[in-house]
Amino acid sequence: MTDRIRVFAPSSASNLGPGFDVLGLALPKLGDMVEAEPSVTPGIEIVEVTGDGGALTRDPTRNVAGIAAADVLRRLDGLEVGAPPHRGARLWLHKQMPLASGLGSSGASAVAGAVAVNELFAAPLSRHDLVASALVGECAASGTPHADNVAPSLLGGIVLVRSCDPLELIDLPVPTELRVVVVHPHCEVSTVVARRLIASRSYALDDAVANLGNIAALVDALHRGDLAQFGRSVRDRLVEPVRAHLIPGLAEVKTAALSKAALGCSISGSGPSMFAFAGSDDDAQAIADAMQAAFHDAAGLESEAYVGPVNREGARRVE
Repeated sequence: MTDRIRVFAPSSASNLGPGFDVLGLALPKLGDMVEAEPSVTPGIEIVEVTGDGGALTRDPTRNVAGIAAADVLRRLDGLEVGAPPHRGARLWLHKQMPLASGLGSSGASAVAGAVAVNELFAAPLSRHDLVASALVGECAASGTPHADNVAPSLLGGIVLVRSCDPLELIDLPVPTELRVVVVHPHCEVSTVVARRLIASRSYALDDAVANLGNIAALVDALHRGDLAQFGRSVRDRLVEPVRAHLIPGLAEVKTAALSKAALGCSISGSGPSMFAFAGSDDDAQAIADAMQAAFHDAAGLESEAYVGPVNREGARRVE
């Protein structure tokens, strides 16, 4: 056990076009921070939440960071067979990314809470176990278990979620020259509402087949470093058409990105953020500028853009 520590968990982009609930990657720059210190009182206490504008609860049974942290404590106590539960931790959650943004905000909080408590007690749990604990928190936020945000946030890189029960994750190669652009317009989309739209739909077989082909081609392209094929595979005929109306200016933003040599462009998670891929830093910046201009011109929305390589490190302890 150690004194107070701090953990950063990065934001994430999920789905990556055709891979609803099974593909995700860790993003540069944005993320959440959790500070943790041991407590003589068993269980989790959330002392403070900052950066959320008062939107999030400090109740550890309803806050995703607290739920994930409590699951880590449960696993830690399970390592000592026959010993009574005795561990406790106090948390400070610092939100450093927008809520309801499609950038894995709840996932980053859950990951940071899980990793922080594990680090606090000498880090006996594996990264796989920590993803499972973060998934418990994420499920509480969205209502369904999906690891395409928490897995890349914790592990870094690009992750394929083959299964959530049992949890099976596959790290995919990240081409060195690949760059990701994320533009977050100043509006919100509720993850719960966006997922409800998907659950209530029926889908044509030819659309499902198209997505299956694109997922397979995307994975193959990453293994071979074929950015052209990768870009052609970032196409979604199932989820994006259903959610498009939730994001003002979506069609114009996609057109703008592709006009500046984007490899592919789609909705990040539930939106409203949108991502695009590029093969160079210069292309990535030009794409970001064009996407921001399109959001402004087509929908009157201001936005922030984040450009860089895929975050390969994932969640980490920081000084």
